[in-house]
Amino acid sequence: MKVPMSWFSDYVNMEDITPKQFAADLTMSGSMVEGVDSKGENIINVMTGKIIKIDRHPDADKLVVCQVSFGENDVAQIVTGATNVFEGAIIPVARDGATLPGGKIKKGKLRGVESCGMMCSDEELGIATEPATGILILPDDTPVGADIRDILGLNDSVVEFEITSNRADCFSVIGLAREVAATYGRDFNLKKPEVKTCGDDIKNYIDVEIKDFDLCYRYTARAVKNVKIGPSPEWLKMRLEMSGIRSINNIVDITNYVMLEYGQPMHAFDIRTIKGGKIVVRRAEDGEKITTLDGNERILDNNMLVIADAEKPVAVAGVMGGENSEIEEDTTTILFESATFNGASVRNSAKKIGLRTESSGRYEKGLDPNNTLDAINRACELINILGAGDVIDGVIDVYDKLREKNVIKFRPEKINAFLGTDIDKQFMIDTLKKLDFEIKGDDIYVPTYRADVEAEPDVAEEIARIYGYNNMPTTLLSGEATLGGKNKKQLAEDLVRDTLCAQGLSEIITYSFVSPKMYSKLNLEMDDPVVISNPLGEDQSIMRTVTVGSMLETVATNYNYRNEEAYLYEIATKYKKREDGLADETLDIDIAMYGKEADYYSLKGVVEELLSAFGISYYEIEAEKNNPVFHPGQTANIYLRRKKLATLGRIHPTVQKNFGISVPVYVAVIDFALLLECQNTSIKYKRLPKFPAITRDLAMVVDVNTPVRAIEDIFRKTKTNIIESYELFDVYQGQQIGEGKKSVAYSVKFRDSEKTLSDNDVNPVIEDIISRLSNELDAKIRDN
Repeated sequence: MKVPMSWFSDYVNMEDITPKQFAADLTMSGSMVEGVDSKGENIINVMTGKIIKIDRHPDADKLVVCQVSFGENDVAQIVTGATNVFEGAIIPVARDGATLPGGKIKKGKLRGVESCGMMCSDEELGIATEPATGILILPDDTPVGADIRDILGLNDSVVEFEITSNRADCFSVIGLAREVAATYGRDFNLKKPEVKTCGDDIKNYIDVEIKDFDLCYRYTARAVKNVKIGPSPEWLKMRLEMSGIRSINNIVDITNYVMLEYGQPMHAFDIRTIKGGKIVVRRAEDGEKITTLDGNERILDNNMLVIADAEKPVAVAGVMGGENSEIEEDTTTILFESATFNGASVRNSAKKIGLRTESSGRYEKGLDPNNTLDAINRACELINILGAGDVIDGVIDVYDKLREKNVIKFRPEKINAFLGTDIDKQFMIDTLKKLDFEIKGDDIYVPTYRADVEAEPDVAEEIARIYGYNNMPTTLLSGEATLGGKNKKQLAEDLVRDTLCAQGLSEIITYSFVSPKMYSKLNLEMDDPVVISNPLGEDQSIMRTVTVGSMLETVATNYNYRNEEAYLYEIATKYKKREDGLADETLDIDIAMYGKEADYYSLKGVVEELLSAFGISYYEIEAEKNNPVFHPGQTANIYLRRKKLATLGRIHPTVQKNFGISVPVYVAVIDFALLLECQNTSIKYKRLPKFPAITRDLAMVVDVNTPVRAIEDIFRKTKTNIIESYELFDVYQGQQIGEGKKSVAYSVKFRDSEKTLSDNDVNPVIEDIISRLSNELDAKIRDN
């Protein structure tokens, strides 16, 4: 948005503020200045002159020789080819040695006749908004011999702002002037418009109805009669042109001026074109047409809002008026419209009809409905000032409800804590008041045009930017920072992966959703699974409650690809349905292997290595004969703390067949949660032994069904501290032992950390072990 700096002087004292300083200060306080253009800095020694005599050039039909007066006894001869000059015209003249935006001017001769300067067009002065058609003719009351910069306001600087979309209030001179006042700590002077009326009643001319309050929040109208259409005064035209808007006529210029000043788009209708004496704000009908002011026909639809009379649309709401209601030279009575529309609706309408305007750009940001009345009164005040007509009594103001002020708690200590500052409370109050916030006790009342201020942090931002970000102290972050790293569960998963990969297993990842047919292939009854509401297909329609099926499908895939062996593992999720219909998620560690080297003992060794990695040295093993997935004679369960940790063994031949696998497959399913629960992370170190060990071999005959774990439990529970280790080194069955019996032999190592052991120390312990073996397991010690 472009604004001449002089315009701010209407509201704020701008003394001693240079354009360069202004740009820097406003940018620091949050109103980004893109650039400053000082229009007159390249115009030097250009004066106003009056043509007192015109003669034809003796040697050129298209040139004339003019005598131009710049005051008493100051006359210069100027040769020109302009066709619009005449005796008595007051024009700008670049005299000998003058500087223009296009370069320097020197006196010379044109076709043999001396010319002491150049008459200038607005294009040559660098202020034209469209190509020039002749020399700039100044008003008759323009003083002669004056600096053209003073006459045309070219001593002014135009500031271009980059306004963010959340600050709709700053798309106006008043909004920016308020920011200027707050930035410099100066008074902001905004007067309410004063309108002089001529009597009569607007209700005698027009009525307004809003049919769609969701798209039109407020519609305000005033009427003017005895309108005099004509050019605007120079000050008004200059302000518009410096803001990038071309002057058209006094009525249209007033609407554009108010749009820039108040940020409220306006439109003026020729009231005689409004059929039925009524304005209706409604949705357009599908296929309805309107020719807009640019002369193009637009096709509308039901999602667009229009301003219509009793017969037809007369404007596309928020975008552009219709050609059928525009102001003409013979217009005598007009209707000013000041309304607020839904921003999204205006944007969609502008996009659909391919027409984006200054008005639509402002409506898109979301305007304050409370601004329409002041804006329309300002337009009528300008009518009075310019003598452009008589304002009729009364205002039509239609709305459902107006925007109310947002209330936020005022807590200076919280604002300082948030900003890391120690700003004085009174400075905060003064700043907020300069920005038009009200402070009542502990409450802040936010002006309705500041929809971007919603909560306490927004208030803190307002204070901070006026205080100056460059004035805020540098503070270090406070509070406890969260240290990066993995939690216990993630570390345990990494340990599983490291341990199993080190043993030659490859990790797989399978889908958590499976087919209901999976359970029949596993010889299992399907429990109550979580059913997927939008499955990819029946083969992936439920969440698995067991993970071994997914592992066996992967094994089958490898087998069908003729891989001779496979050693696989997965940390797999399974889902148990709860009463509320959701599911609890738990993890299993699945291990599977097949091939020449794969057997029960290889699998058991992998599992034991994993337990060792988790610091688990003691566990119980029992045979498992009732699990339909596994072979009843080659399967075992491992228990920790009397809870089942794992099932490991060979897959049942029927299950293998169901999966299309013809070789033995060995699988372990380990409860990850129990493994994590029993993990022993404490590591104890012992000194290397200084005293020798004594080793004794114990061979015993026990029942063939007696597990070796029961024998080892007796070793472990013996009340002594000199048993260092025990190791199974022989298991034998044969005729010498007897039917239903087996021989088991252990090597037991004894050591004391304080002395060298003797037989007298070891024999009592051996005798105690033998006694317990006999009593508890009916074991008989072999002598040979």
